[in-house]
Amino acid sequence: MNTTHLLIALAGGYLLGAIPFGLLLTKLAGLGDIRAIGSGNIGATNVLRTGRKDLALATLLLDGGKGTAAALLGLYFGGPDIMLAAAFGAFIGHLFPVWLKFNGGKGVATFLGVTLGLYWPLGLLCCATWLLMAAVFRYSSLSALVAAALSPLYAWLIAPDTLPAAGMAALCAIMALLVFIRHHQNIRRLLKGEEPKIGKKKDAAGPA
Repeated sequence: MNTTHLLIALAGGYLLGAIPFGLLLTKLAGLGDIRAIGSGNIGATNVLRTGRKDLALATLLLDGGKGTAAALLGLYFGGPDIMLAAAFGAFIGHLFPVWLKFNGGKGVATFLGVTLGLYWPLGLLCCATWLLMAAVFRYSSLSALVAAALSPLYAWLIAPDTLPAAGMAALCAIMALLVFIRHHQNIRRLLKGEEPKIGKKKDAAGPA
């Protein structure tokens, strides 16, 4: 394993992650530019604001799927280190896609997809955390933040001997930090008690 292989994995993951599925699906459906409505985000939550639940679900699955695919392909072709590089590339690609002048989504679906690809029990724990928080507190953003914050601990505790626990935990920590940064406006609204709950007109169920 050398630096060239890691850079190739990082670049390949980035190009996969940079595919703006929410934007592509809404344009193909004749709904225009998703960035011109709601929050302006390209993720599933904003796609749901078009009234097309099918497109929102497809966006959620595809945004998550590209994170899972990057991790699994990296593991298959190069091993654990390549897996981490490709997975990180996919996450960064979703947040900062070159095709959209580096202005992408908030990364929650891709983050969850990455964790599933790294180690499926890790992904299930993160998804279960999101669902539990959403059921109790009814805030999509808070659910995402808690799931992201706990992911490094989960990775460290449950990683099998065949995978690098420290590397997975470090990757989860970096992704969690970026998820928090991308949710800075949501955090402000949560602190002010102004964040809309799941099911309200200005929000929607599902990761942003």
